[in-house]
Amino acid sequence: MLKEILAVTGKSGLFRLVSRGNNMLIIESLEDGKRMPTYARDKIVSLADISMFTTSDDKPLNEVLIALQAKQGGKPVDFDIKKAENDTLRNFFAEVLPDYDRDRVYPSDIRKLLMWYNILIKAGITDFTEKTDEVEADPAVVEKKEERHAAPKRQVKTQKSAATSVKTGVGAKRG
Repeated sequence: MLKEILAVTGKSGLFRLVSRGNNMLIIESLEDGKRMPTYARDKIVSLADISMFTTSDDKPLNEVLIALQAKQGGKPVDFDIKKAENDTLRNFFAEVLPDYDRDRVYPSDIRKLLMWYNILIKAGITDFTEKTDEVEADPAVVEKKEERHAAPKRQVKTQKSAATSVKTGVGAKRG
């Protein structure tokens, strides 16, 4: 789900990818539903591609959002994010992600993350898990995909072998 949610440099808020054009993307604001084009000159980042610095490995944004959602009970952050002091933000985020890198994660990053979380919750987007990895790992799904792709290949082989036998004259009657 987070692959379709975009952040655009220079535009506040989050956007959903609606359509792709030749040199542009059509995006829709999650806050007011307005649609607009974005071009190659705009820096666009999918939320699925963002991660947070920690003292060990970087955490993907979806895992951070899941932890934040668990802390908040699925509700938006209830304090004023824009007016909150830096120490308040750091202490709050330490409860969500205790091992975040305090030198590389700035209060502005925490502020942006909390605002994004509130936008997502208000837009009704509450499932932050990445489903593509789970679907690919499921053996039943992999088998069904193989069956789907196997049938057309057999048909193509049969058609090719029939076409080859006609061209070469194998099996044709000679008078």
